[in-house]
Amino acid sequence: MVIYSHSKLSIFEQCKKKYKLKYIDKIPPEIEQTIEGYLGEKVHETLEWIYINRMQDILVSLDEAIEYYISSWNKDYSNEIKIVNIENPPELYFNKGVKFIIDYFTKHHPFLDNTIALEKKVYVTLDSEGKYVLQGYIDRLVHDKERNIFEVHDYKTGGSMKSQEELDKDRQLALYSIAIKQNHNNPEVRLIWHFLDFNEKRVSKRTDEELENLRKEIIELINKIESTIDFPANPTCLCKWCEFRGYCIEGMGFESNKYDYYS
Repeated sequence: MVIYSHSKLSIFEQCKKKYKLKYIDKIPPEIEQTIEGYLGEKVHETLEWIYINRMQDILVSLDEAIEYYISSWNKDYSNEIKIVNIENPPELYFNKGVKFIIDYFTKHHPFLDNTIALEKKVYVTLDSEGKYVLQGYIDRLVHDKERNIFEVHDYKTGGSMKSQEELDKDRQLALYSIAIKQNHNNPEVRLIWHFLDFNEKRVSKRTDEELENLRKEIIELINKIESTIDFPANPTCLCKWCEFRGYCIEGMGFESNKYDYYS
């Protein structure tokens, strides 16, 4: 049985050739990490550390949170981390992370919501036979015991923010909603995104009918993936960040006059 994930499904939809190189051919990527990915990793790690301490009744200070972020960034940073937009120095991304931590800490201190899990791995079973299964990780899971409401929190460190209409159709957290409902006797589940670059929070939820339709759509997509025999490339601006670009003639040619991918 193949276990899928939201990211695996999305890569197939984005570029079938990348899907084949990554999941079928299993070719080692040319780069292991981009600066955007590194920024997201370090901010997530710091926020997780804040809540780990809070769950142990330890309320860290803002200075301690910033110190943790700085230490983690410096400990793991490498010149091998790829900066695609070469006009942006690494300090720009580092400073963004500091701002994200300050803004989030100031807005949510003293972190009183009932967080019950961090980076929680969940499995979504889409059929009664267990043939169609997805897995994913919830950044932070909150449970309001009195009202029996679960909240799935997700941190976004990118420079764009989705509209409410887009969030109401978002697939990733909706899939996690299915998992929570399956494992906790169908409670109400709220989906919450934290767009850190905008210091904004957005909320959505799904009806049972919407989740049922999503379940059917994902099964259909998985069937399509498993029956696909032709995997063409789909050149877009995302090629600039693709870790398999060197294996793809179409991808290497995309805006090559503007960005030097191998600089």
